[in-house]
Amino acid sequence: MSAHRITQLKVLISGGFCGPYEKLLPEFERMTGIKVTTGSGSSQGKGPQTIAAQLARGVPVDVVILSREGLMELIAAHRIASGTDTDLARTPIGVAVRAGAAKPDVSTVEAFKQIVLNSKVIAVPSSTSGIFLIDEVFPRLGIAHRINVKITPRGTDAAAMVAAGEVDVAVLPVSEIVYAPDIDLAGGIAEEIQLNQVFSAAVVAGSNEVEAAKRLIAFLASERASETIRNSGMEPLAKRYSD
Repeated sequence: MSAHRITQLKVLISGGFCGPYEKLLPEFERMTGIKVTTGSGSSQGKGPQTIAAQLARGVPVDVVILSREGLMELIAAHRIASGTDTDLARTPIGVAVRAGAAKPDVSTVEAFKQIVLNSKVIAVPSSTSGIFLIDEVFPRLGIAHRINVKITPRGTDAAAMVAAGEVDVAVLPVSEIVYAPDIDLAGGIAEEIQLNQVFSAAVVAGSNEVEAAKRLIAFLASERASETIRNSGMEPLAKRYSD
């Protein structure tokens, strides 16, 4: 009977890698016969829905996929099986506008600064990219106290606010913009203030499905997955880290 047991994996993923993941997962399940259940959570930040908070309260998980910054926090907290972390892809921060709206120039530091200053409200996610913007970029530009920023739980929430006309622009990973409905990508922000955000996968310490979890990560890091990743506004990486 055990030979016919269907292996089931539980994955927790943040928004940045969701686009390619959702397109690739059906192929992985067909190829392997492994069934995957997927939950979502923020890479970093506060609140009960961050990936770290969910792991801390005992949510059963085999694989996490999140920003490298968030993963390093999980490694430091001994939540990750040693040597299983793998970088999958990276994506820059971009500016989203409502679909059909004029696309402002955001390619220079000054252009981005003016777009933010001229917006009544902007939205940023509470996770890695938002933390970077709030803590580093806006203070560096001298505009932290001159702008109205709505911090949303997830990048999808920031995108939805743009689509609904509740904010003028949202600033979040490009990979989350290209798949969101009813918004357009105006462009990536200037390299001088850019965070080319890396998204990584790892096996959670204590998983009972380590080999199946490694198979999923290897598939997502494979050449087979690279075209889908590129089409999602991301650059494939697949660089292995070990302790």
